[in-house]
Amino acid sequence: MRTLALALTGLLLAAPVAAQDSGQTPYRLDDVVVQPRLLDQATREFVGQVSFPAARRGPARWQEGICVGAANFRPEIAQFIVDRVSDRAREVGLRPHTPPCHPFILIVGADDGEAMADDLVAQRPRLFDPGGAGMRPGGGALRAFRDGERAVRWWHVSAPIDSDTNELAVRLPGLFVQSPDPEMSVMGYAPQVRSTYASRLATPLEDQLKRSFVIVDADLVGDVTLDQLADFIAFVTLAQVDPEADLSRFDSILNLFSEDGEGSTLSAWDRAYLSGLYEVDPGYVSRGAQTSALERAILAAYRAGQADEDGESR
Repeated sequence: MRTLALALTGLLLAAPVAAQDSGQTPYRLDDVVVQPRLLDQATREFVGQVSFPAARRGPARWQEGICVGAANFRPEIAQFIVDRVSDRAREVGLRPHTPPCHPFILIVGADDGEAMADDLVAQRPRLFDPGGAGMRPGGGALRAFRDGERAVRWWHVSAPIDSDTNELAVRLPGLFVQSPDPEMSVMGYAPQVRSTYASRLATPLEDQLKRSFVIVDADLVGDVTLDQLADFIAFVTLAQVDPEADLSRFDSILNLFSEDGEGSTLSAWDRAYLSGLYEVDPGYVSRGAQTSALERAILAAYRAGQADEDGESR
């Protein structure tokens, strides 16, 4: 394990070398036998805490490939983080692009994460809120990203995509798409999705991640190892994660910066979540149905992981 040593080098992009406190026992299911209902309940709780999709949309994920960039770190640290995120992406079936590529996962080191987040949003607001429906978390999520002390903060932009055409399925402010009918020019301002699905449960729309920003506050990361930090970053860039998630009852890398955080890398729950997210079929009309499908996929991935561990231990 390597000890983290962050060193700021100016605001230049490193080329992508580039629960409640109830006193209950945490869910550590590796060494105990549990009833299926308890495991189902634990899965629902984990998904409910972690998942943080855009307003009124289902969980989004990257499609096919990613490009990761890191800035404001020493070159060897930037390279390590980029490589680790890329390795975790490969594990869920994604294809990391090789340089030169335009990074749409950008990881930045800062000596004042709050100030940097506030400046970035103020200077380039459309990068964080493109203005289309269903492209960012609702409520005060963007304000929370800009404010407060956090060792690591992150922001995702996702979009509903027509899976038949791979075109954006929502209108962006000022975006005009030429209508095939010149007498219906008003329709040029709205994407047209023609469903070929003969089902009331399925839709051609799927939610895809488009941009991720991660800011690492060098003064707040403490004595975590570089392996731990890189795995934490990998998790919050490959999935839409609620920064307020309470996973105190679970073994998870997301507990890394909590008061009772333990030193580890991705846990069985973390791996199962990522595996399930990238294995489940998208395109459910109901957000609840999409979440239920995600829970079933994560539960299956968790059980498969536990079975593999049991087989190796024999």
